[in-house]
Amino acid sequence: MKQICVIFRQSPLGNSSSREGLDFALLSASFEQQVSVVFTDEAVLHLLADQQPELVGSKDYLSTFKALNIYDIETVLVCEQSAKQFGITEDKFNFEALLADSNAIKQLLAQSHEVVVY
Repeated sequence: MKQICVIFRQSPLGNSSSREGLDFALLSASFEQQVSVVFTDEAVLHLLADQQPELVGSKDYLSTFKALNIYDIETVLVCEQSAKQFGITEDKFNFEALLADSNAIKQLLAQSHEVVVY
């Protein structure tokens, strides 16, 4: 089984990169690939609840991140440093994810056959 790591780095608003990354992750998982997800940089903003992307003309795909575990995507990591930079703590996460330090993320990347960045 191929291990794929999808890294989200972009803000949830202003571009379609994250929506495309989410589609890729779910599609890959549906074809029985082992998919893991990492949120870093501005992408940690995906984790916040009660966002209203339609107010700025975007479609609301953010609630779809709650479906990661339905697709057996069990490894969802959040860069601890990025979360700290944006003042986001685990109790503010809108879906299940774990804070991880850079060593844990590096280890996950080393175990992956493919790494895709969105």
